[in-house]
Amino acid sequence: MGYTKEDVLRMAREFDVKFIRLQFTDILGVLKNVAIPVDQLQKALDGEMMFDGSSIDGFVRIEESDMYLRPDPNTFVIFPWRPQDGAVARLICDVYNPDGTPFAGDPRNVLKSVLAEAAEMGYTMNVGPELEFFLFLTDAEGKPTTITHDKAGYFDMTPIDLGENARRDMVLTLEQMGFEIEASHHEVAAGQHEIDFKYSDALDVADKIVTFKFVVRTIAQRHGLHATFMPKPIFGINGSGMHTNMSLFKDGKNAFYDPTTPDQLSETAKYYIGGLLKNVRSFAAITNPTVNSYKRLVPGYEAPCYVAWSCRNRSPLIRIPAKRGASTRVELRSPDPSCNPYLALAVCLKAGLDGIKNKIMPPAPVDENIYHMDAARRAEIGIVSLPANLAEAIDELEKSEVIKEALGPHVSERYIEAKREEWDSFRITVHPWEVEEYLTKY
Repeated sequence: MGYTKEDVLRMAREFDVKFIRLQFTDILGVLKNVAIPVDQLQKALDGEMMFDGSSIDGFVRIEESDMYLRPDPNTFVIFPWRPQDGAVARLICDVYNPDGTPFAGDPRNVLKSVLAEAAEMGYTMNVGPELEFFLFLTDAEGKPTTITHDKAGYFDMTPIDLGENARRDMVLTLEQMGFEIEASHHEVAAGQHEIDFKYSDALDVADKIVTFKFVVRTIAQRHGLHATFMPKPIFGINGSGMHTNMSLFKDGKNAFYDPTTPDQLSETAKYYIGGLLKNVRSFAAITNPTVNSYKRLVPGYEAPCYVAWSCRNRSPLIRIPAKRGASTRVELRSPDPSCNPYLALAVCLKAGLDGIKNKIMPPAPVDENIYHMDAARRAEIGIVSLPANLAEAIDELEKSEVIKEALGPHVSERYIEAKREEWDSFRITVHPWEVEEYLTKY
């Protein structure tokens, strides 16, 4: 799009915008808002809007709390569900220190710095995400339940799929906000949906993922439903993933495509896959960031839990979709939609660049169904598993210089600390399963 500050001011006038929400995320990916009246917009666009960083997860200590928001004019959009007279718009912001330097704890800045590293090597990154989510009914008090609104299955249509109206509304709203929606359908589990939007450059896509989650939740609420991006809300049925399709472009051409090789994958593509496979256990704590994430990464529900790649089947962690030419891409199937998209894309790219820099060739592709192999067969061909839980994932992250370098010391330290606290809280809580299992037995 390429909006300037002047464009934003003009559009705000033309559309009678009364309020602007300045948005950014904390290190956990939770969206934060500072709302300002439109007469403060010029000041905000000039980067003079200050806020208290000490109140944001993983940002700064109280004695260094003044932070500045610098809106990205390209992210200006009007919320279609708000009244047309007195409209509400939003801008996504970068967070800066008072001395004018980018704040090291801002996830958007983390992604920008890894993108800059790729640019130095001549690459730009394109990403196409596939986000799944559940729609649940709310109770009489408006609180979310885990009762689904339907009994539909994969690609089912109305009248079985009662979420169809809500999903249609979501698609229309997203389109009004500049998304190009490629597909929207019911997923495998009851109450589970997927809406796919067109690939774009990595920063734009990270912004879009944050916006997407916000819009889906907002529209669901207006239909009396609760949308959740929790990876595994219900035991015994499929969880929600965020399959992430990635490609690198160099000099306007897809760097993953080489028509002269048997599989038409370039050396760069192979190294990128090698880098992902080498580092994936280390960045799982970022792409699968919650205790609940690891309830999804188990055999039997289509989620990948084994570290392997293939051009053919869907059981490995990395799949290479059949399209070639400009559409050649690598699909990483492990991330889930609870991740912070800025950090998740940053670590995926960093891992791939590590593969390219160090010429890390991946092992041979695995074209048989990994779920049907026993442990001995997996060991024989060198297939390891993703971390089994968040604690193991944090340990792997802590050992990885590559991934910690991608995040920077500020985010690494605070993220690891926050996730250790989360794991400890889970570890010491007595869960209903334990009461059910042990109360009468012992």
